[in-house]
Amino acid sequence: MTQPVAQNSTIRNVLLAGILLMLAGDFLFALNDAMGKWLVASFSVGQVVLIRSIGAFFVLGPMIANQGPAKLFRMERLELQLLRVVMTTLDTALFYAAVVYLPLADVMSFYMAGPIYVAALSHLLLGEKVGWRRWMAILLGFCGVLIMLKPSSAAFSLSSGFALVGSIAFAFAIILNRRLRGTSDTNLVTWQTIGTLLVGGVLSIGAWQTPSALDLGAMLLLGIVSCGAHLMITRALKLAPASTLAPLHYTLLLWAVVFGLVFFGDVPGPRILIGSGIVVLAGLFIFHRQKVVETTVPPENVPKGVN
Repeated sequence: MTQPVAQNSTIRNVLLAGILLMLAGDFLFALNDAMGKWLVASFSVGQVVLIRSIGAFFVLGPMIANQGPAKLFRMERLELQLLRVVMTTLDTALFYAAVVYLPLADVMSFYMAGPIYVAALSHLLLGEKVGWRRWMAILLGFCGVLIMLKPSSAAFSLSSGFALVGSIAFAFAIILNRRLRGTSDTNLVTWQTIGTLLVGGVLSIGAWQTPSALDLGAMLLLGIVSCGAHLMITRALKLAPASTLAPLHYTLLLWAVVFGLVFFGDVPGPRILIGSGIVVLAGLFIFHRQKVVETTVPPENVPKGVN
């Protein structure tokens, strides 16, 4: 009698830890996005991405030393690893390019469509079965994106295009994370950080502006915050089912609105509010249907031995 009660209590505690880590990771991501928008107003996207990537190694350095540098080069599916680096680099660079001109909540609204793209891509790339209800939700989500994008010759902007392509790259990265879940957190985050560092270095050529000590510290802190967010969310997904945690990801949009209003005075327009509302509802329905149709839940999200 005592053993099942203790086991249930342990499961609840693990789930709670996963939920709290997900909420904390999303908050740090939103903070990272607000800091990035503030910095790209004064410095080039390449310079911010470069120094941000260097800052991430304050967190990654001890982790690499702990697992052993040699393990960084023991990777499954090298071609998928490289593709993931490309996608995460595109995601980061295009996000910062978009927030140069667009309000934070507007850009984040495009990224909230990520789960909708993932549902569609999972059918095409992973062979996962997607029923007609989820296909309807996917189409509804795309309608929400079109409302936000307003794709006419008079209204479509390059910044909106950056946000759209960046959100699609984000979805591809999630799909690749599923394919590479046997790879340690340290390896995944380290290689994506190296990718953004190299691209940031190239983009900063000819656009370098010597930062003050405060600006340099802020860009390094940006990397620490971003890396911490990645690791928190990755760990959360190992402690609790993705179907439980995924809806919590929409708190990013709430924080984006709050930070945009407090720090930049940005108020989302009706088009963004309506479009993002449709996207969020479609995404929540997709998560609900996924939970309903999956009668068997894998015992864990990541194989044993993954750090």
